[in-house]
Amino acid sequence: MVERLSQANRPVGRAVGFQNWRSLLFLHWPVPTEAMRHVVPPQLSLDLHEGVAYVGVVPFIMKDVRPRWLPQRFSFSFLETNVRTYVHDGQRAGVYFFSLDASSRLAVWAARAGWSLPYYFADMQIEEYGGQVHYKTQRVKSNESFFVQYEIREPIGISQPGTLEHFLLERYLLFAQRRDKIFVGQVHHTPYPVHAAEVGELCDELVGAAGLPNTDARPAFAHYSPGVDVEVFALKESVL
Repeated sequence: MVERLSQANRPVGRAVGFQNWRSLLFLHWPVPTEAMRHVVPPQLSLDLHEGVAYVGVVPFIMKDVRPRWLPQRFSFSFLETNVRTYVHDGQRAGVYFFSLDASSRLAVWAARAGWSLPYYFADMQIEEYGGQVHYKTQRVKSNESFFVQYEIREPIGISQPGTLEHFLLERYLLFAQRRDKIFVGQVHHTPYPVHAAEVGELCDELVGAAGLPNTDARPAFAHYSPGVDVEVFALKESVL
């Protein structure tokens, strides 16, 4: 039985770091399960919603990022865009990242070294024009890009267990592969305050770069959240 709701509880012990996630756009597309199975480590099972696998692209702002030992005044901020899907290890459900683009070289180095996460350094911009948000990512070395223009619409509120919004958004575990082993990390935050989002122009090359079929121009689902404050806990080896 895969457990979901208890993962929202704060873990026992001290967090190893702090982050504030702001202006998150969650874009999701259904993907054939056989295509998804080819790009997810075999130790992990696909986490499906009513039999459907989803890939998500999430552009947002990382603010006030710091390890526990670093004083608040030395924290730093950057833009991030991640490409992800949903998996479980037989007991716990979480996120598996295909890629994470960041506008900070330090963040890329630290996440790759300390968390075995596939971060890439990218030129990134976010701008807002009269209620419309423009967000752009372009990888420096390989040149894959992502661009979205969207509007923030009416508030939906906190997503409820059992709904698609809850399945896609309320994720507190991440799984990472280091050689032939799987590691799991946990974050803690309050539930996302959710808004509807209306996507206008969209150009994505990041999902295809992950080895998945290219996304259509318009996502099946789009949600926005102004953000949450996050505690980050240590990565541990998963016992599968």
